[in-house]
This record gives sequence, C-alpha cells and structure tokens, in this order.
Amino acid sequence: MTTPSMEDYIEQIFKLIEEKGYARVSDIAEALAVHPSSVTKMVQKLDKDQFLVYEKYRGLMLTPKGFKTGKRLVYRHELLEQLLKVIGVKDENIYDDVEGIEHHLSWDAIDRIGDLVQFFEEDPGRVEALRAIQRKNEE
Repeated sequence: MTTPSMEDYIEQIFKLIEEKGYARVSDIAEALAVHPSSVTKMVQKLDKDQFLVYEKYRGLMLTPKGFKTGKRLVYRHELLEQLLKVIGVKDENIYDDVEGIEHHLSWDAIDRIGDLVQFFEEDPGRVEALRAIQRKNEE
C-alpha cells in the first residue's frame, strides 16, 4: 500500500528516468521541492518496499513493481490533466488541481474518467457542446 507521498516520489522518479535515463537524489529533491535528506529517507523506504533498488552513492533503479507503479501514476496524472482541459479548467489551475485530487480517487474512478475523456475525444462536437453550455451558464 502506497501513501500519497510515496506515489509522488515514484511518479517523479519514473518521469526523471524516462526523461534523463537516471534519477539522482538531487534531481528528485529539486523536482519535488524538498531537502535531499527527505529524498534519501523516502528512497530507502521505497527500496525496502521493493519499488526500487538504491545503493548509496551509486544511484537507483526502479524494480518491475516500481516501473509498473510509476507508469500507472504518470498515466493517472496525465489523464486527470486531460479531463480538466476537456471540461474547460484554466491552464494555470490544472497542475495544482490535479495534484490536489489525484491521490483521492480510486483506480475504478480513474478508469471511468478514462472512458469519459475518450468519449469527448472521439467527437470534438461533444467538447463544443460542453463549451456552449459553459458559455451559457457564464452569462
């Protein structure tokens, strides 16, 4: 069982490895705006829970469990961003809104949101109809 904090670290580590090919403690700390000592403690916990393999001064690698979890967490984040864009949330609010809700939804809810986003993306007219309703409500 992961905590929201663990999920944030796994997601960030996954993204760093995908982007750079590696994730260092300093990179993780910078991305999450935390102290390197906090990263080291969490990385040790994630190692103990078999999400990654951490060797002091040598870096870290995601285990298959960590890779699968990281990929799913990035998917969740991106899917929620897509949903908020579709429903017309202002771009400057999307990241903070996603960060505020992503840990509070079940995977069943995430799957249904995926269905909803797909429904809107299959027919751009549906998005336009939604926008028309929003404009009418703003009047």
